[in-house]
Amino acid sequence: MATATFLDILTRKPRNIAVLTNPDHELYLQQSDRPTPGPGQCLVHVRATGICGSDVHFWKHGHIGDMVVRGENGLGHESAGVILATGPGVTRFQPGDRVAIECGVPCMKASCFSCRTGQYNACPEVVFYSTPPYHGTLRRYHVHPEDWLHKIPDTMTYEEGSLLEPLSVALAGIDRSMLRLGDHMVICGAGPIGIVTLLAANAAGANPIVITDINETRLELAKKARTEGATSFELLGQEAKLVIECTGVESSVVTGIYSCRFGGMVFVIGCGKDFATLPFMYMSAKEIDLRFQYRYHDTYPKAIGLVESGVIDVKPLVTHRFSLEDGEMAFKTASDPKAMALKVQIIDE
Repeated sequence: MATATFLDILTRKPRNIAVLTNPDHELYLQQSDRPTPGPGQCLVHVRATGICGSDVHFWKHGHIGDMVVRGENGLGHESAGVILATGPGVTRFQPGDRVAIECGVPCMKASCFSCRTGQYNACPEVVFYSTPPYHGTLRRYHVHPEDWLHKIPDTMTYEEGSLLEPLSVALAGIDRSMLRLGDHMVICGAGPIGIVTLLAANAAGANPIVITDINETRLELAKKARTEGATSFELLGQEAKLVIECTGVESSVVTGIYSCRFGGMVFVIGCGKDFATLPFMYMSAKEIDLRFQYRYHDTYPKAIGLVESGVIDVKPLVTHRFSLEDGEMAFKTASDPKAMALKVQIIDE
C-alpha cells in the first residue's frame, strides 16, 4: 500500500471509533484521537473483527468469573488489519503489512514461571485486550506490540485473519485433548467454537464425528462448513473416546459425560457458571477424565498455515457483516437468537 493511500485513510478517517460497554450494561460507540505507536509498537488499521460470545457476555452480564467490568470497557479481540505506522525499534514490520492480532500479551519476564515454561496463556500479568480492565481491538485504530502481531499472506482475507483467533481456541483444544487419528468423537454445541472445532477435528482425522445442538439451523451450518471429502455425519454406534464440550452449559456437559466411554475424556472449552453439578461417581466408575482449557499459546503460526493451505476453511463461519459505525446493531444481532447468527463480523474499509 502506497504512502499516499495511508495518508488518504488517515485524512478520511481521522477519528478513532470503538465499541464499548460499562457496568450499567450499556453498549455504545465512542470516538477518540488516533493513538501513536510507541517503542516496539505498530499502529494497525483494524479491518475486520469478529464478535465473540465473551464480548456479548461482558456486555450483558458484566463479568466472566472474576473478570469484572468496573468502568468503560472496549470490546473485541478477534481482529486483523493493516499496519499504518511503526514506532521506534520495530524491525519485523513496515507500513502495508497485513497482520492478525494476537490479543493476549504476556509479561515474558524471566521470573514468570508461565512465560518461562512456554505456557504464556497462564501469565498472571497478561494483558488480554477486551478483558477488563483492558480495552479491546474493536476499534478503527489500535496500537499493538510487534511481537504479538502475525503477518498474514495476501491470499488471506482480513475476515479469515480475524477468524484465526477462534481457530486458535479450537487448535489448543485439539492439542490438549490429545485427539488421535480415527478417534470416535462428540462435539457438544454447534456455535462458532463448536464448528471451528469440528473443522479442526476433521482435519486431525477424528472419525466419526457427531455434533450436537438444540438449534437445527446451526446443525445445518455445521454440515455445510465441514470440508469436502470428509465422511458424512453418522451415529457413533458406540460411546465416544473424546467429547469436546463447547457451550459450558451444565446440561450439555452432563450429556457429554454420559456419551463418553470407559477411560475416555470430556474436554470443556465452553465457559459456564462458576459452579456446576456433575455425575461425580459415574465419572469415577468409568474412569472418565475431565479437562479444561484457558485460552491458547503458540497457535497463530499453525492456524495461518492451515488456513493458507486450505486444510481448514473458516469462511463459512461468517453469517453477518456490519460496518464499524453499525457496531451496536452488530452486537444486537450477535446476541439475538432469532437472527440465527453464527459469526458476526464488523468491517472497516
